Amino acid sequence: MKADLHLHTTASDGRLEPAEIVSLAVKVGLDVIAVTDHDTVDGIAPALAAAEAFPSLTVIPGVEINTDVERGEVHVLGYFIQYTDHKLAVILRKLRSSRRERARKMVAKLDRLGMNIDWQRVCELAQGGSICRPHIAQALLEGGYVSSEKEAFEKYIGHGGPAYVERYKLLPVEAVKLIMEARGLAVLAHPADIDNLSELIPELKAAGLAGIEVYYRDYAPEVSNGLLKIAEQFSLIPTGGSDYHAFDDGSEVMIGEVLTPPQSLEQLYALANKHSLELLKHR
Repeated sequence: MKADLHLHTTASDGRLEPAEIVSLAVKVGLDVIAVTDHDTVDGIAPALAAAEAFPSLTVIPGVEINTDVERGEVHVLGYFIQYTDHKLAVILRKLRSSRRERARKMVAKLDRLGMNIDWQRVCELAQGGSICRPHIAQALLEGGYVSSEKEAFEKYIGHGGPAYVERYKLLPVEAVKLIMEARGLAVLAHPADIDNLSELIPELKAAGLAGIEVYYRDYAPEVSNGLLKIAEQFSLIPTGGSDYHAFDDGSEVMIGEVLTPPQSLEQLYALANKHSLELLKHR
C-alpha cells in the first residue's frame, strides 16, 4: 500500500482544491492519503466526496495543528479524526482567526518596511481558506520584493524576521490531547529541526502521542535513521509524507515521493480502531 500522509489543499495554504488532490493522488498511484490542512478540517468533506469516484483510494481525515514553543513552532498531525467534533472546531476556528489577524499585522509591518502588498490580494490567494504566511510570501513574490517564497520567509516573515508577528499559541501537549479527544491519533510532524526534541518527546508521549514523522520530503537517510531510533526508543509509529502544497517554486517534492511504510500504515489503522473502541466504552 502506497500512502502519503501529509498533504495540503486550498483549505489552508495548498494550491490545489481537495478534489484536485484526490485526482492527482490517483494519477500517481497512491492507495491512501491524508488531508492535513493547517488548523482547519474544511478540506476533508470535499476530499471524501471526490474519493467516492475512485474506489482504489482511501482518504484519511486529518489536520496539522500549528503549536508554539519557546524557540519556534511544533506541528502536530492528527489522523482519523472525527472532523465534526465540536471542541476541535472551536479551537481550530480560534487558531484561524488568529492567523488572519496576524497576517494583517504582517502586511502592515511589511508596508512600514517599504513593501506595499495589497491585503485583498492576500485574501484572494487564500481562495477562501485559512490565511497563512505562504499567501503573504506569494504576494511578496508577485510584487517583486523577493525572488522566491523561500526568500520571503528567510528575510522577512519567518520566525524572528522583521515582519514576523506572534499569534494565538497552542502548546504541543494541548494539540495532542485535542486530537485524541476528537478520536484521532497524534503524530509529530517534521521533527528534525525541533529544538530539545529529546525533552519534548517524553512529554508528548505521556500525553498520548502515537507516532513521529520519520520520512519527510528533505530528510537525508541519516536524519531518518536517527528519527527511526527515537521512534523505536519511545514505541512511536514511524510515518512519512511529502508535505505537498503544489507550490511551483521548486521548494518541495511531488505528492507520493515520500511514503509511510506499509507496516506503519497497518499499525496506524490497528491503533485507530483500538482507540475508537476504547473511547466508545467510556461514553
